[in-house]
Amino acid sequence: MRVNVNWINSHPIILKGYYGLKKNGVQLFAIGFVLVAGFWIFAPIRSLAKLAVGSSEDCQFPAIYNFGDSNSDTGSVSAAFGRVPYPNGMTFFGKPSGRYSDGRLIIDFIAEELGLPYLSAYLDSIEANFSHGADFAASGTTIQAVDGKMYGSGFNPLSLKVQLSQFEQLKARTHELCNQAKSFVTESRLPRFEDFSKALYTFDIGQNDIHYGLTTMSEDQVQQMIPISTNQLALAIESLYKQGARTFWIHNTGPIGCLPYFLINSPAKPENSDQIGCIKSYNKVAKEFNKQLKDRVLQLQIKLPDAVLAYVDVFSAKYSLISEAKKNVNSGFIDPFGFCCKHPGESHLLCWDSRIVNGTEVFATSCNNPSEYISWDSIHYTDAANRWVANRIFDGSFSDPLLPIKKASRKLGLPHFECIS
Repeated sequence: MRVNVNWINSHPIILKGYYGLKKNGVQLFAIGFVLVAGFWIFAPIRSLAKLAVGSSEDCQFPAIYNFGDSNSDTGSVSAAFGRVPYPNGMTFFGKPSGRYSDGRLIIDFIAEELGLPYLSAYLDSIEANFSHGADFAASGTTIQAVDGKMYGSGFNPLSLKVQLSQFEQLKARTHELCNQAKSFVTESRLPRFEDFSKALYTFDIGQNDIHYGLTTMSEDQVQQMIPISTNQLALAIESLYKQGARTFWIHNTGPIGCLPYFLINSPAKPENSDQIGCIKSYNKVAKEFNKQLKDRVLQLQIKLPDAVLAYVDVFSAKYSLISEAKKNVNSGFIDPFGFCCKHPGESHLLCWDSRIVNGTEVFATSCNNPSEYISWDSIHYTDAANRWVANRIFDGSFSDPLLPIKKASRKLGLPHFECIS
């Protein structure tokens, strides 16, 4: 069965406008940053028993290292390809912050929950501080390496492999600079080398792999592609494990069939619409991806017995938010399939696009109260919706095993490295 994607194919959402305008620069940029890396990890049930919900001791993670796409990009694409324009960032930061939202992302709420600063994007050279981790996520990225066809469709070449290469470079350069640094300013902006093994490693990636499949092949072909992506993800976990990473918080992919973008531009026929109005076949593909990802995580829990892995069912958390908003007028959110940031009268333009009117560049405008919306720009969530989801997943009720994020670390005997003064 083919997916009706004529409109979608002419409006790739993957890289949010700026990337599409600067493909040549991207190509050169990608070459400059590509190294090689790997990633991920998880834990055995016997180890997790000690970290059960009833445990009284919270973890003190010194750092977070995040990998993903626009759902957790705190500024990589904005730094590399052009600043994400206002009104993005308006609600919380009061200015563009590199995020595709009016405010914070789930990764920001994770940092808050753990008492850590918001993560600096690895590619952001202005006032970046990596002393408590780094964000390698980049909007429009996929798990799979981007080939010519994907690149031509508007997908970002900063794929998971590139992000992990960037992590390896950060770690190696930190070790070098740590022993060379003479300046307090330099040392204060670097990670402590021993923190790499004590850090929390977070992942939110895979939605763009599904999007690419749905817009370029049949749904049966997309199903056949899923094992390739989940296997690459598992291999990446093992690679990071070999580098000393031990604690992982892995998000599955969300209900792509509920995004207003797809509902507006590729509406489902009545028989392909679920009970709350989402595109049933799209969500079926997302669920299959999540099933296979969870299976690979369970296999890694057995293979990597001294690692802690939490598989987090973000799909169910987001779907319950949309369902509640659909059924309950007192949920705090209005139309769950509406969105806030847009160009009035220009439905073909997205929040990050601009247009020229009488020689003046005109950007999108925001609704009066973004907190009433789940979707910020038809693809990404608002600060209020991200906070709602984050608050639901922190207690471990959407995790397998049932593991609160504050209890996801382990007391490991790790080597200690210090900078030479």
